[in-house]
Amino acid sequence: MASDNQGYSDGFWWSNDGLRLHFRDYPVASEHAHRPPIICMPGLTRNARDFEKVAERLAGAWRVICVDLRGRGDSAYAKDPMSYVPLTYVQDMEALLREQKIERFVAFGTSLGGLITMLLASTRPGRVVGALLNDVGPQLEPEGLARIRDYVGQGRSFPTWMHAARALSEAQAAVFPGYGVSEWLDLAKKTMKIGAGGRIVYDYDMKIAEPFAVPGGEAGVDLWPALGGLAPAQVLIVCGALSDVFAHATAERMLTMLPHGELLTVANKGHAPSLEEPEVADAIDRMLARVDLGIDTAALATQA
Repeated sequence: MASDNQGYSDGFWWSNDGLRLHFRDYPVASEHAHRPPIICMPGLTRNARDFEKVAERLAGAWRVICVDLRGRGDSAYAKDPMSYVPLTYVQDMEALLREQKIERFVAFGTSLGGLITMLLASTRPGRVVGALLNDVGPQLEPEGLARIRDYVGQGRSFPTWMHAARALSEAQAAVFPGYGVSEWLDLAKKTMKIGAGGRIVYDYDMKIAEPFAVPGGEAGVDLWPALGGLAPAQVLIVCGALSDVFAHATAERMLTMLPHGELLTVANKGHAPSLEEPEVADAIDRMLARVDLGIDTAALATQA
């Protein structure tokens, strides 16, 4: 594992089909080493950088692992584009959990990452002790999915970061109406990289669009039963007030299945909130405090 001067180390693991996959590993202080790690899983076209500020804020108190799913960031691109589906991502995450010997964890999942979270919880209820589902649930809205299909895999490039930021603002102004130039530049640098010839390109394999192009195949399974795997966990559902992907009614229905669930709606944000909003940070801290209390309570029960 290579050390980094930015507060994290770069780690790698291997998928079942031989892909070298990457994660950022933010360390925990020794006095908090008993806490389960937080594993952050990004959305369809995003990568580990999405969680950079969240991870920096929580590091030390918690170990934070931010993954690049296959075909994104510093993870290898798949030879078979039809492996870019949630069930394969789950297998990749299982390989990471085995390699890192992680038995229990907190999951932060944005969009696609939330689908992976629910599937992981369903296979072994109890190992996900806390979960943040960011603008995602077992049911997604066709209008928003159609909008995403329109831009995924286009393969555009830009001569400068400012051009890239301007393109994002033109395409997603309705999603983030409060963003200014600095926010659009930050988003560009999270989602893009300097490619061949020095042009700015999206930091993912354009072929991830191929399986996603089929309507109805986003998760591959009915996720309402899978959500039940999170029933024992402390769960925070974050919903963008302007989201066209995740409906508030879906979030409300989810709460009926999650005894330890909390719902936070973020004003003036679409799909998906950055998780850097002050009210989201406060809600994350509340959820993690409940996870920590559960760990301490279980330890006392064992000692008794």
